Amino acid sequence: MFGVDYAFSRPSVAALKRAGAKFACRYLSHSASKNLSRAEAVSLTAAGIWIVVVWETTAARALAGRAAGAQDARDAAAQAKSFGMPADRPIFFAVDFDATASQQDEIHAYLDGAAGVIGRDRIGLYAGYGPMKRAFDARKITYGWQTYAWSGGRWDERALLQQYRNGVDLDGADVDYDRAFGADYGQWKVGVSPAEDGPLKILINLGSTKAVTIAPGARVALVFDKEYDDPSGIHKDGAVADWLPKDTAYHVVTLSLVASGQADGEKLKPTITEYERDSNDRIKDLVGEDKVGNGTKVEYALSGLVYLNEKNKYRAEVQNFGTVPVTVEKAFLKIAR
Repeated sequence: MFGVDYAFSRPSVAALKRAGAKFACRYLSHSASKNLSRAEAVSLTAAGIWIVVVWETTAARALAGRAAGAQDARDAAAQAKSFGMPADRPIFFAVDFDATASQQDEIHAYLDGAAGVIGRDRIGLYAGYGPMKRAFDARKITYGWQTYAWSGGRWDERALLQQYRNGVDLDGADVDYDRAFGADYGQWKVGVSPAEDGPLKILINLGSTKAVTIAPGARVALVFDKEYDDPSGIHKDGAVADWLPKDTAYHVVTLSLVASGQADGEKLKPTITEYERDSNDRIKDLVGEDKVGNGTKVEYALSGLVYLNEKNKYRAEVQNFGTVPVTVEKAFLKIAR
């Protein structure tokens, strides 16, 4: 699902709707000029846009340790409650800099302080890959919102929120682009938790565990040999690429993969592609995103809200625009409604 985050400049709710934003990540802090307000929360809720909140005063506040975490959690919880956030929803706490492993003890202490106030199940973290992975590994957080900054193209799959682009102009406001995975990524509406709004149902959950190498200039359909969940038989039996929806409707599609051999600066493009069911003719790419390599093994994720037709079939594909072969070591596909 597509969403945005923003601080001091605010796009209109109408502009968010036109852009297709399903959620907005907003601030809690001591600065009213960048914070979410009750009126804004009500407007977003009325428009059907989910809200996520993050506490941030200064970029490196988490280095202040346990007492700071406890105080920030008290202040954040009071603000969020006044804006209509249900008491069971999480608050993200920001580590808005390239934190090193040597600084993780202070960050963990900060998160422990916050958890002592609002509970571990409500603790989220906004950070780059390193502190995010270390916090999840140490079980200090329940929710993750990872930024592409300081991540080197790596994504922790446990972080169900991803900030993947900064500095976009939307309705005259400076916003960042985000995407969310799964039924619960920390969102809420005024007085409403996601469980009360009907969570998404996973229709298929597939895995591709056999590596495939894509030659320069080639386009390959990923073959899924593992069916973790497919109660309605949407994926054709066996190790095949095709999946066939049972209903013509909008679906949430998430594709993640691990690629190796991609040269620094060269492009790889994962897509969700629609085909004629009988003729096997390609119709169009429903969603796709260019992924630029950094010379290391990289995990990529692609997601979108797509309109699937029960008369057609669909494949997850990868196109190599580079000059050297790239290997997709493994891939995972989830479809939900």
